[in-house]
Amino acid sequence: MRYETTVQRAVEARGRGLHSGAAATIRIVPAPPGTGIVFRRTDLDNFEVPARWSYVAKVSYATSLMKQGVLISTTEHLLSVLYSMGIDNVFIEIDNLEVPILDGSGQPFLELLREAGLRTYRRRRKYLRIRKPVSVEGNGKRIAILPADVFLLTCDVYFDHPSVGRQVLEMEVTPERYAQEVAPARTFGFAHELQQMKSMGLIRGASLENAVCFDRAGVMNPGGLRFADECCRHKTLDLIGDLALLGRPLLGRVIAERAGHAMHVALVSRIMSDASLYEILSFDSLASQVAHALVS
Repeated sequence: MRYETTVQRAVEARGRGLHSGAAATIRIVPAPPGTGIVFRRTDLDNFEVPARWSYVAKVSYATSLMKQGVLISTTEHLLSVLYSMGIDNVFIEIDNLEVPILDGSGQPFLELLREAGLRTYRRRRKYLRIRKPVSVEGNGKRIAILPADVFLLTCDVYFDHPSVGRQVLEMEVTPERYAQEVAPARTFGFAHELQQMKSMGLIRGASLENAVCFDRAGVMNPGGLRFADECCRHKTLDLIGDLALLGRPLLGRVIAERAGHAMHVALVSRIMSDASLYEILSFDSLASQVAHALVS
């Protein structure tokens, strides 16, 4: 995309938070060019929390943002959809602390954006292109990013369950592929972990209507899986949502091996803390450089 975008009209949805169980309404509202993605807590005098890496507060079972004590929890699904569908500027009005989980995937948010429509500004879109390899690793997990002129992604996961095991997804992230291959994939969990998570104050809003659950026999959901590798596809969705905290569309090749929210955000923080690792350039500058490289 050459120019920045927003939504054409405001749209809203209502549901419960996956972890808090609290009811919340969100409205996705057009925003001027240069705004970025900004949450507004309408229950707290429209206090604004930008969706940027510097405001990350918690990264255990979801990615939460905080500014001056004001929290926005479980942001990754909505941010993933906005980022992948090329939406640069919106206000996300929310009247509680957690983004509603809806059906556990990005699909309901994708449908909201289709309802809202797309508006293109005349301000040139700026991309963040990786210049040097960067990686974060530990405890058998790893995430790395390498230079590339498009957004490429490899997500490699392993769960010790006969219905999951090792799954790998490789793709160039485009709006079309994301909508078909990633957005419908739901969050998931395992029956043997549920009691522990509940004792931690988590998954108070979880049900088989908004999450896939595996017991020892297989998938507990009556409708089964949407993809044979739905777990990997949902981890891809989460990863993209965390990369959205870069604040600009990414050009690079991301390779995630059993990584989670904490490691995703650690990579983003490392990138943004060292300006030598990336460059900011427009679509026209990128096209010119690619053309020159092809000629050379």
